[in-house]
Formats: sequence, structure tokens, C-alpha cells
Amino acid sequence: MVEVQGTVEDGFEPVRDAFADNFARRGERGAAVAVYLHGRKVVDLWGGAKDGDGDAAAAPWEEGTAQVVRSATKGIAAIVPLLLHQRGLLDLDAPVGTYWPEFKAAGKERVLVRHLLSHRAGLPVLDTPLTPAQAVDGVSGPAALAAQAPVWEPGAEHGYHAQTYSWLIGELVLRVTGRSIGSWVAEEISGPLGLDLWIGLPEAEQSRVGRLAEAEAPTAGGAAGLRVRPKRAVADAYADPSSLTRRAFGAIAPSADENAAEYRAAELPASGGIATARALARCYAALIGPVDGHPRLFAPATLTLARTEESAGLDRTLLVHTRFGLGFMLHGPASPLLGPGSFGHPGRGGALAFADPESGFAFGYVTNGMQQNVTADPRAQALVRSAALRGAASHVAG
Repeated sequence: MVEVQGTVEDGFEPVRDAFADNFARRGERGAAVAVYLHGRKVVDLWGGAKDGDGDAAAAPWEEGTAQVVRSATKGIAAIVPLLLHQRGLLDLDAPVGTYWPEFKAAGKERVLVRHLLSHRAGLPVLDTPLTPAQAVDGVSGPAALAAQAPVWEPGAEHGYHAQTYSWLIGELVLRVTGRSIGSWVAEEISGPLGLDLWIGLPEAEQSRVGRLAEAEAPTAGGAAGLRVRPKRAVADAYADPSSLTRRAFGAIAPSADENAAEYRAAELPASGGIATARALARCYAALIGPVDGHPRLFAPATLTLARTEESAGLDRTLLVHTRFGLGFMLHGPASPLLGPGSFGHPGRGGALAFADPESGFAFGYVTNGMQQNVTADPRAQALVRSAALRGAASHVAG
């Protein structure tokens, strides 16, 4: 039995029960979950081992333990261009080449800023993958994408930009602001809100981060209503080196060591963010309302942009039906959140963060046990559903 640490407010006890059940039935190693409701923290739990391949008795998950959150970073990164637009510094309907002239090459003159955020740019792959060293050097990724030709007509279709999102969004922010996206997040979001959340981990914080490790998926009985095994076509695509799916996730080859200090320190807004569950939930809470005296980050018009559907239907990369707003995944069968108005982003293997403006609900979950999933994780779904039982929302994900 894993001893669950932390607190829940009255009425949210089912979240504690579901969190403990994740360790008993869903293969959890070490994790944390946090929930904010109308700007107030109502759930803050953690437990298990700090390292996914470690011993909880020797090195337990502590209150301040943080984790790499993989693609949940994409939602945090999306906040930056939307706030730049809110401040009048970035036109979402301008060609990317307006800000990044080198990007116009190879038929990309009509790629718009909104295409980058909604996975419609046609740039999910690189003809020549980057090495791990090139992926983190801040130069090779943008240069490769500036030279890369789209694999479909920009704007015509959508397909998840699993890795290339890092260099597309990171370089756009750099060209507009003169600051790296990690610096912008630290100075404009994490610092003011007091968040343990980084895109580019400072050396002084390295010891707080647990190691990721592969973990087995639960049996059907513990799958929280999700499909345990992918459809045959999806499994085949991941196994085929020539498929768009495999090439998109293989834009860095060989795969980078996510537990390495240099990877954690790199600014990779597609996959390299590091956070506590508490920071993710607090960040999303601040997007939709005031938090502890801090004004909300998104004006009403910006919030509408974030969760207005830009892409929907069969995803050319993931081969499932996905929905995206501007930088955020939206509630749907492939990535269930709380309800129709929810927006956020999962991380491959487990992490999840989102907000539901109608209910005032904001959620963050991080784990070090990486299960074989991309858009929805049984452990996260069990926690979301248990929180919804409290009646915090007027609608619950199907």
C-alpha cells in the first residue's frame, strides 16, 4: 500500500480514493494530482517513489517533486503566443514569414501563425531527423524547419506536430519578443504566479526532478473506460519507420534521454517542460480566473480563441480523431477532459493539465511511470472522473 500525502477539501475525498487506487490497480509508480476550483486549491496529493524505477522507501515522492510532463508542455507553450496576441504583438492570421523571414522557403509562404498552433502547418516531420545534441542546441531545429517542405498543403489538413512544435513555436516567440520561450514563461507566468514550472530547468532545481521509467498499462478492469490496446492501424503506423506517425515522433533520432540534465535544461516546448501537478493546475486556473489576488491571464476574447475549434477529424499523425483550438487540445473521444468547453493538453505516457471555464475547474496530474498512451491515460481519467463526482461541474466527460 502506498501512503498518500497531501490534502483534499470536503467533498473531494473521491479523488484521494482514486489516487490510491491508481497505485493498487493501474500501475502507478510515483505521481501527484492537484485541482483548483474557482481559483482556490481544493486537491493537492502526492505519493509513491520519486523515481519511476526507484524505491519509495529509499526516495519517496515529496511535496516539491517535479516531473518532465512531455506534451503537456505544449499547452503551457501555447499560452505565450496567445498572450502576445492579446498584447497586440502577434497577428495570428499573419504568415509566419512576417516574423521569421527564413521560414518562407520551400513552399511555406502561406503558413499562418494559427496553422502552427492548430497543427495545420504540414510540418510534423523532418526529412533528416535531428540528433539529440542538435535538438537542444536552439539553432538546428529552427534551421531544419525553415528549409523543410510541408508534407501537405498548409491549412488544408491537420496532423499532430509531436516534436517539431518545439522549434516552430520556440523560434516564433524568439523572433517576436527577442526572448526564448523558456525565459518568457519564467518571467511572465511562473515567476508572478509562483509556479514550479519550467521550459528549461535551472541547474539549481535538477535535484527535485524524478526519473521517468516505462510502466505497464493496466488491465481492462483498471482502464477507466479507455481502450487498453491501440487499434491495429495505429499500432502498425508506430511500427512502420516510413509512416508519418513514426517519423513525427522520430524527429529526434536516436531518442533523447529525458532523464539527462542537458535534456531537462533544454527549452523544448513540445515535450521538455517540467512541473509539479500543483503548478499545472494553478497555471490553468489563472487562465480562466483570478488566483490569490493575481488577475486572470486570458481576457475573455483570448479564452475564446484558445478553445474555439481550429482542427477536428482524423489526425494524419495520430490516426485518431482529434480536436485542437489554438495550441490546446479540446475535449473529445481521443482526449476526454471534463466537458465540451474544456481545453488543455495531455502528455504522452500520462501527464494531463486542463481547465474548464464553465465550472471553474483546473486540473494537473504528473507521473513518472510512462504507460503506452498518447492522448488519454487511465490514471488521469480516473482522477478527473472522481473530481467530477463532487459536483464541481455541471457536465461530466462521457
